[in-house]
Amino acid sequence: MTWDCPIFRQFAVVKLTVLIGLRGTARVSGHMIFKNIHAKDFEQIVFCNDEKTGLKAIISMHSTVLGPAAGGCRMWNYASEEEAITDVMRLSKGMTYKAAISGLKWGGGKAVIIGDPKKDKNPAMLQRYGEYVERLGGNYITAKDVGIGSDDLKQVNKKTKHVLGMDGVPGSSGDPSPATAWGVYHGLKSSAKKAFGSNSLKGLTIALQGLGSVAYYLLEHVVADGAKVVGCDIDQTVIDRAVKKYGIETVRPEAIYDVPCDIFSPSALGASINEKTLPRLKCKVIAGAANNQLSTPEIGYEVMKKGMVYAPDYAINAGGLINIYHESSYFPGGYNKQAAFDYTTKIGPTITQILDRAEAEKIPPHLVADRIVEERLGK
Repeated sequence: MTWDCPIFRQFAVVKLTVLIGLRGTARVSGHMIFKNIHAKDFEQIVFCNDEKTGLKAIISMHSTVLGPAAGGCRMWNYASEEEAITDVMRLSKGMTYKAAISGLKWGGGKAVIIGDPKKDKNPAMLQRYGEYVERLGGNYITAKDVGIGSDDLKQVNKKTKHVLGMDGVPGSSGDPSPATAWGVYHGLKSSAKKAFGSNSLKGLTIALQGLGSVAYYLLEHVVADGAKVVGCDIDQTVIDRAVKKYGIETVRPEAIYDVPCDIFSPSALGASINEKTLPRLKCKVIAGAANNQLSTPEIGYEVMKKGMVYAPDYAINAGGLINIYHESSYFPGGYNKQAAFDYTTKIGPTITQILDRAEAEKIPPHLVADRIVEERLGK
């Protein structure tokens, strides 16, 4: 990889470490100024390359101010290296904010492996990735993400101890989806309290966009609380599963934006709240499990102008991160599910704090959440 490649023309970092294989290391420290400075607040980015195993990976450590940079490893067949680095940097910064808003002693990190997980992944590649993680000395803690499952992490674990979230391993927190759903449920109740004066969901209609893993566990809580759910998904299998167990009403994915409801709950793809969909929403609250729900920060202002209550995504969906945090070295006794889920209920008060402050300061909730994070990082 040369210094003249498009990646380095487009991105600048305060500290950049390029790892070429495991034998040699080229380091460039100090203030690097490139044509377009997009990443000046990132601590470290590591490029991992191993021709023998086919590994092409990028590890982004956005911040270790509060603790080790933690975040999953994603394997995706990116169209370009530029797309991969944009994704890993965006995701790692999001992890910093998610950990900080939740009061965790973790920073934000993320890794991506470039390739098709169904065709290119192999044990040697994953073990090589583990060697790169190990060389970072615990400054980055890896876990699973899209394209990387628990069995893959067991291969990574052969070369590094800095791995969390392996199913079936003693002391592991297992599937994070139930914990994420538990946190979203408490965030929904706090949002309902702000909008309707009661934190009960009884009698409210929720338009649930996506019925996958997190949303399926969320259904258990909201239905038990007396909410009516209208859902959608692109996968007929998960639709059938949800309808069979909970008897919910469903609509076509594109029609979910037009459903008259009290709460619109994005629980699938990001950027679902945008200039085209926002005018169609017939709700008082937007709160759900999806990441990056607002297509742009400006959309958050439009949501506020419409008098809607918005629960910032990285605050309300942090339950999975909180869950895996409770199997880290901060808990010598090992993972305790009750303690993890008890902590996750604090998402409710966090959402209340954000919404109350947004109302008092007359600014959008997503901006308040960002400010709370930046205040904590500043301290």
